[in-house]
Amino acid sequence: MKDNRIIVGLDIGTTKISTVIGELGPDGVLDVIGEGTVPSEGMKKGAVVNLERTTAAIRQSVAAAERVAGVKVHEAYVGVAGAHIRALTSHGLAAIRRNQEITRADVERAIENAKAVPMDPNIEVIHSLPQEYVIDGQEGIKNPVGMQGVRLEVDVHIVTGASGPLANLRRCISEAGLGTKQLVLQAYASGLAVLDASETESTVVLIDIGGGTTDVGVFRRGNLAHSAVIPIGGDHITADLAQILKIPLEEAERIKRKYGSALPDLADPDLSLEITQGGSVTSISAFELSRIIKPRVAEIYSLVRDQIDAALGPIELVASSVILTGGASLMRGTAELARDRFRLPVRLGRPRGIEGLTDVVSSPAHATAVGLARYGAVYDHEGGPLATRSPEPRTVPVPNVPFSTPEATPTPVVRDGRTEPRGDTRPTAPVTPPAAEPPQKAAASNGTGKGFMDRVREFFKDWF
Repeated sequence: MKDNRIIVGLDIGTTKISTVIGELGPDGVLDVIGEGTVPSEGMKKGAVVNLERTTAAIRQSVAAAERVAGVKVHEAYVGVAGAHIRALTSHGLAAIRRNQEITRADVERAIENAKAVPMDPNIEVIHSLPQEYVIDGQEGIKNPVGMQGVRLEVDVHIVTGASGPLANLRRCISEAGLGTKQLVLQAYASGLAVLDASETESTVVLIDIGGGTTDVGVFRRGNLAHSAVIPIGGDHITADLAQILKIPLEEAERIKRKYGSALPDLADPDLSLEITQGGSVTSISAFELSRIIKPRVAEIYSLVRDQIDAALGPIELVASSVILTGGASLMRGTAELARDRFRLPVRLGRPRGIEGLTDVVSSPAHATAVGLARYGAVYDHEGGPLATRSPEPRTVPVPNVPFSTPEATPTPVVRDGRTEPRGDTRPTAPVTPPAAEPPQKAAASNGTGKGFMDRVREFFKDWF
């Protein structure tokens, strides 16, 4: 347990802020050891609108997770969303010399050429994600290093965000006492958490319905090929209920969570709800409640379809299935309505491949936070501590530093008057080589049992 890495995922949403602390063991399994979720205040549609309230909510969420895990958090992988997020896919090309193997430098050159697109100075690049490579027209190559060809091509999915909203987000995190290890697109993180092995071999559409936004990600053979952020989410359903029924937002949220359905056919026909409107009590059936909810959910799905159709083509021809995740996807009827609108298989996405507090973080509402921790486990190669254990002092293992060349010099052996290296040339600790015996003595000692003339010949053979 001492050598395990602590990784922190921080999901700052419009309705809630979730912190997940994971411990990555030597076997690569992510063990969730801490979780903290608090209501989000100061965020709207994925962007900070109140610095003080957002900072306070982050601090509360992190503190709750720290108490459960027994560690002190220093840095976190932070999810980003919002209407300011933009994405594009750019093509890069690199020429390779004939009869030369493709090196890592060639791959980086192709990626850099793809990234050389004009951008506004107020735009910040969040991700540059290479897709599959093409060598001399051969598609579907995951890793071209070591292969041969004369033309290396790659499509790079570039995700950007406006510098202002990203700076505000970093400021809130900093004032809460944390460092930002890396910003990660929420749809990308959610996909890492919920996709199974079979889905990484096909093309799937991920729809993360949050409170203020709906994040869309198209994963093609495990790579993020398209992404978008739609500024409509579960809060808009709540606002619709509050506006039409003339009830407070808190009451509308409670009714939506407990009795809401995206399909009137799935609503309980015998259920009648009593609500207070302007001081008087009225009743509404669950069927009527569902008729208010359905148009907004259908609008979200229509916008998702428009995004994918415009970028990649008809969704029925592009994708093999749809995955719904996020807190709003838990509402009854969301999967059935999606199946009807997209005409594709639909399932509810829950975090997979984790251990520890699985009962706490297995909900679709925790997909982004768990995915952020998984992103750190998969893509961070630095291995620096993101947290330290408390109250036990952290034990730093002594690195196995290889010996330098002078220290690896083997001890010489004298045979037959000649100095020869040892057969075992493994590195050894620095030693002082013993003085070699005079050739005469070595020859004499090795000449036992030989005739006088034989010993004389061996003595003089190195002189001629």
